[in-house]
Amino acid sequence: MAGRRPVFDFAALVTFIQEADARLAAHAIRAVNLGLTLRNWAIGFYIAEFELRGADRSTYGDRLLTELSRVLGARQISNTGRRQLYQYLSFYRAYP
Repeated sequence: MAGRRPVFDFAALVTFIQEADARLAAHAIRAVNLGLTLRNWAIGFYIAEFELRGADRSTYGDRLLTELSRVLGARQISNTGRRQLYQYLSFYRAYP
């Protein structure tokens, strides 16, 4: 009959929900990955700019990433260890 919606059984309901969950979860993962990539690039950009133009850059010298890591960690900003900050800086320099 025209205008009637099909009747779904319980198994179909479970399948539709499972498929929606899988598609939308994959979309969310891609969005998070894009956001983290942009975040990491931006962190590298800010570090590079500070190295070039920071008013007090000479105060930190070789200790910049160590000190930055310490301060960011104290502010509970995740994934900002010295090694990670160096990787973000390298990422920015590779893709300016």
